[in-house]
Amino acid sequence: MAVRIDKWLCAARFFKTRTIAASEMQVGRVLLNGKRIKASKQINVGDEVCISKGPYEWTVEVLGLAEKRLSAEKAQELYEEHPDSVALREATSVALKEEYEEQKWAQRHGRPTKKERRDMQKFRGKD
Repeated sequence: MAVRIDKWLCAARFFKTRTIAASEMQVGRVLLNGKRIKASKQINVGDEVCISKGPYEWTVEVLGLAEKRLSAEKAQELYEEHPDSVALREATSVALKEEYEEQKWAQRHGRPTKKERRDMQKFRGKD
């Protein structure tokens, strides 16, 4: 038995709708066994699917097939993510969090807040 990849991606909850999954394949963000594909391509158990969403990338092996959207628990049984993919996503997540914290810190040390201005005035003796 084989299933269209756009249906499988929706059933496995990588994308919310088949339309979104199909458009991502058209752009080239979904690869099947290392090749660009169309939404109508049939997949089988054992195939390798690479999915890019924003800064994150999943590389999974197909363990089961489904055409309808499943619950989150059952959807995770349809695939197994490669350990390299998990490590790469975690490293990306950590890097993004650090970058966010740096940006937040840089914004924070721009113009002082009202409380900080009052504290500076107190320190300077202009109170």
